[in-house]
Amino acid sequence: MEQSASNAGSIPRKATSREWIGLGVIALPCLLYSMDLTVLNLAVPAITADLNPSATQLLWIVDIYGFMIAGMLITMGTLGDRIGRRKLLMIGAFAFGLASILAAFSTSAEMLIVARAILGLSAATLAPSTLSLISNMFPDPKERTLAIGVWISSFSAGGAIGPVIGGILLTWFWWGSVFLIAVPVMVVLLAVAPFLLPEYKDENAGRIDLTSAVLSLSAVLALIYGIKHAASYALDAEAIAAIVTGLALGVVFVRRQRRLAEPLIDLRLFSSVTFSASLGINVLGFFAAFGIFLLTAQYLQLVLGLSPLAAGLWSAPSSIGFIVGSLLAPKLLDNMRPAYIMAGGYPVTAVSFLIMAQAASMASLHLLISSFILMSFGLAPIFTLSTDLIIGSAPPERAGSAAGLAETSSEFGGALGIAVLGSIVTALYASGMAGFYAGGIDDGSMVIARQTIGGAVAEAQRAGGAAGDLLLAEARVAYGNAFRAVTLVCAVVSVLAGLVALLVLGRIKPDAGQQGEASCVSEVA
Repeated sequence: MEQSASNAGSIPRKATSREWIGLGVIALPCLLYSMDLTVLNLAVPAITADLNPSATQLLWIVDIYGFMIAGMLITMGTLGDRIGRRKLLMIGAFAFGLASILAAFSTSAEMLIVARAILGLSAATLAPSTLSLISNMFPDPKERTLAIGVWISSFSAGGAIGPVIGGILLTWFWWGSVFLIAVPVMVVLLAVAPFLLPEYKDENAGRIDLTSAVLSLSAVLALIYGIKHAASYALDAEAIAAIVTGLALGVVFVRRQRRLAEPLIDLRLFSSVTFSASLGINVLGFFAAFGIFLLTAQYLQLVLGLSPLAAGLWSAPSSIGFIVGSLLAPKLLDNMRPAYIMAGGYPVTAVSFLIMAQAASMASLHLLISSFILMSFGLAPIFTLSTDLIIGSAPPERAGSAAGLAETSSEFGGALGIAVLGSIVTALYASGMAGFYAGGIDDGSMVIARQTIGGAVAEAQRAGGAAGDLLLAEARVAYGNAFRAVTLVCAVVSVLAGLVALLVLGRIKPDAGQQGEASCVSEVA
């Protein structure tokens, strides 16, 4: 049985208007954090025409931002505990603004890759800094849950409006404009943060172990790279070598943390069932969400034939589900335990995947978008409460480290979902196309068409005429069948995750409000 470590009888103070206004300030960099993950996709054709990058350089332009975020989240979360969370946020915001200018005016592919790497490094300071500041600004459990709901909603909103704003900017301006939108936002943050955001750091923290930081970065980068390579190409020797290397470095990292007096990650955090289980539930949720987001983007464009901008606009309503679900979670806590809310959110998510499967069978755009809104509504309380439990179950001086781990679990779950679900779709699509042949299309083109839906669309357009139409129709049917199968896999994963939430976290009550090992909750036998 886990009990709160301190302040068992104290009444947490309520947040003032300053904290709530500060929450709006915190939401700004989170908005940009997720916008930069999506907005570049629309700019790729213009960047390719202007900078003429090689295929490898283009991959690094797209991927290096996410790689640097994933690799540095743990280190940046712990660094905030050491030097001050507000200070780290402001340093990151300043660097993000400068890197955005550098990216906007890049004159070569190499320059843009460097700028995107600095953007990722800077962005890695934003999520753990803002999340750990919330734990200081909102000591009342209900207010903190609501604040985390707003925090998560800002990421959802950024991901939704990124393609829309990017499409508008690219219609009227050059590709660099998609980066410059970050500059005025970061200027505002730097101007008001010293007045609205508190400073917090662990006064007893030691120096950061640089060897641990390098091991952490290398382990996460190798794992994420291996997973993404497997999703994009195949589980070949390169992917396996990267994954094995990442796991080996992870083992070395963990062993080093056990020996250090001041570790980069306090492994005692994982002794809390609340902390460990919430991390696992977070991974499962992002596994389904990220994997299906990518596959749906391809479905909208390659099967339903929407333009990138139209696909972005149709995807935007899903943010409504995230916002409503995130803000509803604190209200539900008045009468329900966190585990019951999360366990209830996953069946809603499972139903949304079943509707998604039906939408794929009917090739129905409106039914597909409706299922996405329902999925977002089901997942939002899960993300809000699992994040709240992760932060709340950590001691105040370790909130930055816990925030970094929470974000890393999200990145890892998302990368794993993209790899696993992407591999399933690729295999099923290839199987569905294996026996198909369109007269008038040469064997080489058919080999390409049988590998991916993108290749089939390109070859169908090149061939044209009745043969091209026949190839395109067959490829869309094959991808639709594969997509439908993956939505059923996600439905099963959602049901299993709901059972884990219910069985493992079912003892947690929503009434404690303490800080310590189980700060916002108490676990009773």
